[in-house]
Amino acid sequence: MMDSNFVKIAPPNLKTAFSAPFDKIDSSFKTRCGYLIVPENRNKKASRMIKLPFIVVYSKNPDKKKDPLLYTAGGPGGSSLGWAIGATKSDLIKDRDCIAIEQRGTRYALPHLRAFDLDAAIKESYRKNLDKDSMVLEGVKRYKKTLENRGIDLSGYNTDETVSDIHDLIAVLKIDSINLLGGSYSGGLMTAVLKKDPTHVRSLVLDSPLPIFTPIDEDEPANFNEALTVLFRHVEQDSTDKALYGNLQQRFLDYFNGIAYKTFYQPYLEKGTTDSVKIAYTKNELLAEIMNTMSDNLHRKDVAYMITEMIKGHHSVYINTFLDDLFRKNQAPDGMRISAYCADQSTYHSEEVIQQLYKAYPYLTGYRINDVIKSMCDCWKVPPVNAGTKQPYYSLKPVLLGDGEMDPNCRPRYISAINHYMPNGQSFLFINKGHGVGSKEWYEMVRKFLNEPYKKVIAPNASIVRLQ
Repeated sequence: MMDSNFVKIAPPNLKTAFSAPFDKIDSSFKTRCGYLIVPENRNKKASRMIKLPFIVVYSKNPDKKKDPLLYTAGGPGGSSLGWAIGATKSDLIKDRDCIAIEQRGTRYALPHLRAFDLDAAIKESYRKNLDKDSMVLEGVKRYKKTLENRGIDLSGYNTDETVSDIHDLIAVLKIDSINLLGGSYSGGLMTAVLKKDPTHVRSLVLDSPLPIFTPIDEDEPANFNEALTVLFRHVEQDSTDKALYGNLQQRFLDYFNGIAYKTFYQPYLEKGTTDSVKIAYTKNELLAEIMNTMSDNLHRKDVAYMITEMIKGHHSVYINTFLDDLFRKNQAPDGMRISAYCADQSTYHSEEVIQQLYKAYPYLTGYRINDVIKSMCDCWKVPPVNAGTKQPYYSLKPVLLGDGEMDPNCRPRYISAINHYMPNGQSFLFINKGHGVGSKEWYEMVRKFLNEPYKKVIAPNASIVRLQ
């Protein structure tokens, strides 16, 4: 194991991309930014060192609390530093300092595990109607080789290492008591930080968390189906246009089960080209557009109408949107996301269970919500995280949990599961919300909780329901 004395802080190099989020912070706030320098792989004595940028935004309140709030992003693979900009506009900064740390391998970290081999392979599979699974695996092989040629040790990018990074930052900043804020993947990550060493952890705030002990690949198709069921229930109860929306759930299932193994074709003109090509698609691309819209709090209200149009065979506008996004953006996962998911999940989930899911929900057969799947991990070949990391952890530390009733990624039962192991937790369901409940109301609740974490938090309105 690498000696922790090697861990240190270096000042930022403002000529790097690290300055981008830092420069946008309100200049009236005192800040500290730098790099946490840590081993790339703590299990290798000869490991090189990597740099993880962090930003501390200091509260202007002379009577501020001495326990700061530390945030890191979900994903895995999301960038964290931009949160510091929002912190300066939030009431949270009125009570305590706020800290954001960029996870290893992500956008502003050095190195950033990003190459575009997989993006290119996926785009080529659509342009030429090639087998998508085969092209994904070819792209993953090239991706891995590109990163390894840069000297990157892919086995060093996982939850165990990130947990140690956070503890190292707490130590080098000499913080005696800290509050941890995370959402989605980083919600589960923060419970792992607590489990490794609860000494300095005062409380946790978890938004739509993915429990570290959950095999998400087994759950996610069912989570999507459950979220749709909630949506259909609202449509049935609230819609006055029964001709358009009546019995929508059964009509949806009948239609998508009927096209489960069907291939469609649509002409498409890629930007920058002169000749359109006929591109093959299946119900998977249609489901992907439904999933994307379900995950968007601003446009979730459009899902019901979208489904009625798809049922009529009006696919064109949705497939064009899918293809526009595919070709204009590089949507493949960062190498950090692949490594972390493969280390955290691949060894600990069952393909047999996934096949059971497909039998229970035939319309989902072959539809993979996660962009990192087991066949990719078989190529990536990184070791799994410690088995103990995947186990639940009982703690009396206070935790505030929130999730949306229509979250298609991490269902509200996850916050109840975490609350089971953390009995001093308070869980809230946000009606008509999806993945990520962050809102003015949520942060009002967070502020009250952080100031008195053992006191009962009162929901500000009837659309937020206490679960426990």
